[in-house]
This record gives sequence, C-alpha cells and structure tokens, in this order.
Amino acid sequence: MSGHSKWHSIKHKKAATDSKRGRAFTKFIKEITIAARSGGGDMEANPRLRKAISDAKALNMPADNIKRAVMKGTGELEGGQLDEVTYEGYGPGGVALIVQTVTDNRNRTVSEIRHVFSKNGGNMGEAGSVAWMFHKKGYIVIDKAKGDEDTLMSLAIESGADDFSSDSAGYEVITSPESFHTVLNAIKAKGIEPESAEISMIPQNYVKVEGRTAQQVVKLMEILDDHDDVQQVYANFDMEESELAEAVS
Repeated sequence: MSGHSKWHSIKHKKAATDSKRGRAFTKFIKEITIAARSGGGDMEANPRLRKAISDAKALNMPADNIKRAVMKGTGELEGGQLDEVTYEGYGPGGVALIVQTVTDNRNRTVSEIRHVFSKNGGNMGEAGSVAWMFHKKGYIVIDKAKGDEDTLMSLAIESGADDFSSDSAGYEVITSPESFHTVLNAIKAKGIEPESAEISMIPQNYVKVEGRTAQQVVKLMEILDDHDDVQQVYANFDMEESELAEAVS
C-alpha cells in the first residue's frame, strides 16, 4: 500500500488511544459544526455531517457533545466563527503536503503552521503550489482479515468504485467523491467496517523517502496532525512500512 495508506492506517489506530482521544474530540466537534453549517443539521440529507458524526461515535464521543456541535453549526446555539483554510507546502525530501484546518483565528493559524514547516525541514508555499499533484477522491482502507480479495473487489467495483488494490497489509478502495457514500454503504452492508473512510486528497505520484529524511517527514506529519486547528494532512511520501512504524512515536 502507498505511504498515504500506511499513514492513515497508523493515524486511525493512534486516534483510538486515550492520549489522542481528547484532541480527536476537538477536531470532530469542529468538523461536525462546519458540516452542519454548510449542509444543514439533517444527517440523512447531509453526507458530510453523517460521516463526521459516525466517526465521532466510533471514538465514543458523548451524544451531548455531538448534539451541541450540530446546534452550533445550524445556529441554534451561539458559537464562535470557524473558517476552513487550506495550506500547502513542501517537507523534507521534496514531499508535497496539503494541510486542511478549521480555525477561529486565521492569523494565528497561518503563523503557527508556517513555523511548524520551517522548524521541521519544510517550507510553506502559495495556494495552488502543490494542490495540482493531488486528486480529490473517496478513500477507503479495509483490513485484509475482513474479507476475500475477489469478493471485496467485485463488491467495490460493482457499487461504483474507480479502483481497488491490495497488498499484504490490506485493501485500498478509491472512488469519485460522488460515489463515495454509495460504495462505503455497500461495504458496510456486508458487515465490513473499514479501518478508515473519507473524502481525501490522493497523490498522483509519490516521493520515495528513507533513512533520516523519512524520520523527518513523519515528525513533520505528526506535529501538523497534532495541531489543534489541523483537521487533515495529506502528503505524497512513500516509505517502507517498517521505517514508518519505527518513526511513529
């Protein structure tokens, strides 16, 4: 699987630990609020909200927290202004990164994200400087133990997936953004719960990194991912799975 797949799989497992759960709750609250603001508070009519609430429930976020976040998004409860802002840049080894944030203070966030890049061997670029290297796609990762490859491939393709791939670690399903929920629902209808599922920015090609550079890339990814305003970090790195596992703290 690609570096993209490996990173998201490890990040998903880390989010389930107690030490990361509080930060994950903060990110989910922001995502639920933004989703409700942009598409309304009805989950059935708002796929983004439905996905955000499903992810929050998977980490056992209290129902009251979810309800308040939705009500802030719909304006039923007062809440501070939140803006979605995307930053782009390069990390060690020429790895391209897209950093999606939700912030109540744009000046603070851009200053802090620029500082993280510069302190960790990277540099923040202008809007559009790396976005052309990525495609917006639905992205689903399934543990290999959860199904037979031929069966899952047929299910994914027949329900509208664009691509299906596998290796010793698991399966990767790529869809158009429009087909994402149809494919995801078809997989879940068979009793299969993916390791991760999201609308993602998928690299068109990858930069191979190893050794010290690989460690620096992972450190930058982790620091960005741990920032309170950062919702998602996408990068086009690839590295050996053993190196990634060793580098992740």
